[in-house]
Amino acid sequence: MKTHFSLSDFDFALPEELIAQHPAAQRSASRLLDGRSSPATDRRFADLPDLLTPGDLLVFNDTQVVKARLFGQKSTGGRLELLIERVLPALADASHEVAAHMKVSKKPQPGAVLQMDGGFTATLLGRWPQEDGPLYRFRFSSDPYALMAQHGHVPLPPYITHSDSAEDELRYQTVFAKNPGAVAAPTAALHFDEAMLAQLEARGIARASVTLHVGAGTFQPVKTETIADHTMHFERFEVPAATQQAIAACKARGGRVVAVGTTTVRALESHAKFGPACDDTNIFITPGFEFAVVDLLLTNFHLPKSTLMMLVSAFAGYEHIMALYQHAIAGRYRFFSYGDAMLLARKAPRASA
Repeated sequence: MKTHFSLSDFDFALPEELIAQHPAAQRSASRLLDGRSSPATDRRFADLPDLLTPGDLLVFNDTQVVKARLFGQKSTGGRLELLIERVLPALADASHEVAAHMKVSKKPQPGAVLQMDGGFTATLLGRWPQEDGPLYRFRFSSDPYALMAQHGHVPLPPYITHSDSAEDELRYQTVFAKNPGAVAAPTAALHFDEAMLAQLEARGIARASVTLHVGAGTFQPVKTETIADHTMHFERFEVPAATQQAIAACKARGGRVVAVGTTTVRALESHAKFGPACDDTNIFITPGFEFAVVDLLLTNFHLPKSTLMMLVSAFAGYEHIMALYQHAIAGRYRFFSYGDAMLLARKAPRASA
């Protein structure tokens, strides 16, 4: 059994045609690979209620994707793109401020006023939060959320090659999204529609939510062969008191906590590890991590050599995950955000010597 891992251990060959460019016709019409045991079982996502047990608890991420991609130009006429990572808290002497990634041929200097498509302005204030970091701080001429809603574009992942459309605005969003702030969808939850949620409730499967605002760093490649040298991005999250109580009640009755998506795992395990005072996490879950909360994980298929491949390997076991991915590729499953899903069980901890 492998115990020491490098970046190359999480690589695999994926045919480009298996990268889903559009969602399934209906949310719950995707496929589901039941990978709780070996060999895995090919199912439909509609089978999920039968795979869970009354008394289990599904935990969703209720973040809402904002139209965070904005376009504009410098005073010289050069075009640029902003991807809003987060809207910063309003202070007495500062409002309408955001932290954003900036894509431009030549970076403007602090103080530059950018003319954005839609008729508003963005004033560059400097870097955020560190001077050598990837994010820039801007002050918008009015409320950032309103401007994004009116003039922004859906921040589709880099592996989706088409421009955002009305379909993306509807489908790159969960049906229960309510807290705006994410620049990427919690994609495992995209498979749920109202009919599926009703079936789960009728079966006696409880439901709770966390909020983790997915950042653009979720697509940041790992560039170091030694994975411990990788620096994770921070994401804001909250585990409400009602969810904490629901988890305690689930455990007490012998039910299983089912995390819908890796973002939910990050929120739940961060809260368990760091306590309620933590609301901004850069937790890096790799093989050897000891899970405290999550029993089952529903997730999509992830990019080769990504931190999410490391997370699912930590959860279900490296060898098992790599075998599941080969099964999915051979079976022509659809990959990534608009792709199919799989259900995983937490690997039993190794017995102490």
